[in-house]
Amino acid sequence: MPMPKQTAEGLRYNKKGKISVCCKDKNMSLVYFFAGTAVCAVLSFAYLDVDWLKLLSRVPSVGEVFFKLAHFDFGMMDLVGEAFMETVSIAVLSTIYSMVLGLFFGMIAAENIFRIHILSVTVKSFFTFLRAVPTPVWVLLMLVCMGFGPSAGIAGLCVHTTAFFTKSFSQSFEDISTETIEALEVTGASKVSVFTNAVLPAAFSQLIAWTGMRFEINFSECAILGMVGAGGIGYVISSNIQGYQYGVAGIAIFLVFVFAFFIERLFVKIKSLIK
Repeated sequence: MPMPKQTAEGLRYNKKGKISVCCKDKNMSLVYFFAGTAVCAVLSFAYLDVDWLKLLSRVPSVGEVFFKLAHFDFGMMDLVGEAFMETVSIAVLSTIYSMVLGLFFGMIAAENIFRIHILSVTVKSFFTFLRAVPTPVWVLLMLVCMGFGPSAGIAGLCVHTTAFFTKSFSQSFEDISTETIEALEVTGASKVSVFTNAVLPAAFSQLIAWTGMRFEINFSECAILGMVGAGGIGYVISSNIQGYQYGVAGIAIFLVFVFAFFIERLFVKIKSLIK
């Protein structure tokens, strides 16, 4: 006896008698999404007028450059090590300063803590503006104000990182049930007390995850920002590649990769321990 195509519960069956998971409405949404993405890609390529023949002719040189980078030169290891530690220090300080500021402004921006809508919207809008400006622009502005060196890198990174933490931390705080917060306030607890003793512990694992991700980003950006005068390992990579000292640059790039991988695994381990 053939299986009906649709039961009273609304389940659909295919010809083999198994439940069909096809959802035409959602599938069409995906089709529209990928079609729109493809159109945007084609228009972008058309606007850029990419010379594909020239690009393909340069592909073999990519392998040649990576081959040269793999031949490590340990003759300037002291300079590379000093620049690497400077980059780590910039990433650590900018993350810590921004995390403290992000906790404060994230508490204000969260809708469920102070419950002042205009205050929350104002704070979120301000930091959205800060976040919309790329980190290199903030660092360049700080270079004009402070001069070349790590101080400008820390200040520039702090601006964008604080904006990032304000958004991510406020979202984590807003995941806490409003009923829980109101129940604690009824007992006489102040908003600051509720935040420090209830909201912050409940969102702690999420805060660790956001902090770990942003520290990785800050470290990677430090390697790039050094190329524009903010100091650190980026300057070593840039100057040695321009001077055709690929072996020294290769060591610096390898250190960046190893450290980025290490901190990613470290924060994954920390997050699993505090769950």
